[in-house]
Amino acid sequence: MPHLMPFLSDNAAPVHPQVWEAMRAADNADNPYDGDTLSAQLDERFSDLFGRECAALWTATGTSANCLALATMVQPHGGVVCHEEAHIEVDECGAPGFYLHGAKLMLCGGQSAKLTPEGISALIDPIRDDVHQVQPHAIAITQASEYGCSYSSEELTALRKFASARGLGLHMDGARFANAAAFLDGSASTAARGASLGVDSLAFGFIKNGGMSAEAVVLFDPGQADLVKYRRKRAGHLQCKGRYLAAQILAMLDGDLWLANAAHANAAAQDIASGCGSRLMHPVEANELFVQLSSGEREALRAQEFAFYDWGDDAARFVTAWDTREDHAQALGKAIAGL
Repeated sequence: MPHLMPFLSDNAAPVHPQVWEAMRAADNADNPYDGDTLSAQLDERFSDLFGRECAALWTATGTSANCLALATMVQPHGGVVCHEEAHIEVDECGAPGFYLHGAKLMLCGGQSAKLTPEGISALIDPIRDDVHQVQPHAIAITQASEYGCSYSSEELTALRKFASARGLGLHMDGARFANAAAFLDGSASTAARGASLGVDSLAFGFIKNGGMSAEAVVLFDPGQADLVKYRRKRAGHLQCKGRYLAAQILAMLDGDLWLANAAHANAAAQDIASGCGSRLMHPVEANELFVQLSSGEREALRAQEFAFYDWGDDAARFVTAWDTREDHAQALGKAIAGL
């Protein structure tokens, strides 16, 4: 791996130095669990970031963040509408059903892994309103989507209006939320709210963006925080030295490091995209690229020491990160253009 030019995953990127420094600074005696001075700052810091009152809790994984948030709005007999390629469906090993005590994922299509009110309506309208069929309780969207596309302000506003009209909760998986915000207008509020009240809950991802082991569950109804705290403990995610998780999150928020890191990754993705032309399968609106490449072309790129994952039989996925070198991204873009 060290001798390659890595585009496998932003999960493989190192921890940002400022995060390490913040953890070292937190290496003092303090109250256990989430009673420490750093964890106590999270609500206010996230409220300032989003311009509205919210509650924020740390957890160690994006999977737990998604599931703990969804558990506040979905009963065991209900369902969560999500894209058929959503992370909670494809990559979380049934965790939503486990955390939600059997609640069903209701799969919906949509271009570039994004949902629309029209698509959701087509899925749920035929469901009878009786006890014999699972009723939708919530909608889960991903910002940026599983294909690296960002929901615009207008799209978020439309989904919020639809969810409110149908009495559905609205959750956002934000594993790459920072990248979406950087692509839009650099505002956390725009990426989560659009021109409306926005989502009810957000799994704010930090690990892919320079963190080590901390994600945030952001609840825009602070009254749900106690429920999530109990569920977090029951699920085995209440860490006794929570100050180290809080320190990571606060370090990423300080000086908008979360946004700067994401902007760097996005810029590297655009450097690559400049050489892809019509090979691009989806718009590049964050830090992921899905590129049509034959098996021979992929092997040719690997021979040039580019590391990446295959995506099916005729494509590849490239992911940039906060530490992606500009010369590596430019070299990859030129190499693809030269195939």
